Amino acid sequence: MDRLFNTVRPYAWGSTTAIPELLGTAPTGEPQAEMWMGAHPGAPSRLDRGHGSGEQALSAVIDADPEAELGAAAVRKFGPRLPFLLKLLAAGSPLSLQVHPDLAQAKEGYEAEERRGVPIDAPHRNYKDANHKPEMICALTPFDGLCGFRAPEATAELLARLDVDSLKPYVDLLRAHPEEAALREVLTAVLSADPDEMTVTVTEAAAAADRLGGDYAPYASIAHHYPGDPGVIAAMLLNYVQLQPGEALFLGAGVPHAYLNGLGVEIMATSDNVLRCGLTPKHVDVPELLRVVRFEATDPGVLRPEASPTGEELYETPIDEFRLSRYALAPGAEPRDVTAATPQILLCTAGTPQANDIELSPGGSVFVAAGEKAELSGTGTVFRATVVV
Repeated sequence: MDRLFNTVRPYAWGSTTAIPELLGTAPTGEPQAEMWMGAHPGAPSRLDRGHGSGEQALSAVIDADPEAELGAAAVRKFGPRLPFLLKLLAAGSPLSLQVHPDLAQAKEGYEAEERRGVPIDAPHRNYKDANHKPEMICALTPFDGLCGFRAPEATAELLARLDVDSLKPYVDLLRAHPEEAALREVLTAVLSADPDEMTVTVTEAAAAADRLGGDYAPYASIAHHYPGDPGVIAAMLLNYVQLQPGEALFLGAGVPHAYLNGLGVEIMATSDNVLRCGLTPKHVDVPELLRVVRFEATDPGVLRPEASPTGEELYETPIDEFRLSRYALAPGAEPRDVTAATPQILLCTAGTPQANDIELSPGGSVFVAAGEKAELSGTGTVFRATVVV
């Protein structure tokens, strides 16, 4: 078991205070958006195995002996790599409105861009790899987000109450067409509209949302951060979700979503494939986006953990690249054996528990190689990330 030393990413949308407050450190005044735990090449965690070699990237440790670190079963199923990335995510302002491809779409899109010779670091490149990117966010504080399309009739009513003339054709489309066609036609129209005309529409809709308040307040706030952005209108097509601490959202392929505000533990398959719908200055590829989005109204499906007799509280998801659970360790409780035949990252979010003989504090984490004896004791909350084989 090895203590991890992790990188905090300073994306512009990050909170300046949430991660420092959790870690017990002084804010720097700069955004601190995500702390990465894993072997992603963009910012791999580091560890020190001793032997005088100093800190090494977790990715390099795994590359040196994949079966010893990941276990034979995980290597057979996912290849010689850690298939998940664990994060602390702190949103101080809305992230981009986005969607992720499924595995077949990712492979097809990646191979097509490779054939066309699109540089991997080109700003207009959509597919950085051939993997899908299912993900889950578990709230540590009250957490706001957008997830999946709202039923067209409910969205038509929401837009109609804004009483903005340029939104009325969208209202008519949502009421007149079957669900899939209605959602596809309206999102296409929003993202393909004349930019100057859309700026006026967004400005008028934002003013109306600000005036109405209540259910409209989240969209007024989004418009404040992204004035004139067509993603503001696209956001109005989606379900607004408020998570309480301990609740989670699973985001599968094709589901449009955006995180708005709050601190959470995020876990995802290791991939950089993101197609953006708006709320961003980055590239928006409308035709490719429309190919990937699933145009169906969905219930966001807020997840709550299922407790087991072992004390593990599991967040059930339909994929195998990651498995997330947590342990709430009470004073005087028996130690919890978390030994597994798969690789694990253990993350403390509260208290001062111990992982074997390593004392953790909030934000502290360890990597546990496959098959290594692992035990949690003391008092606090620990999230456990691993895979399903």
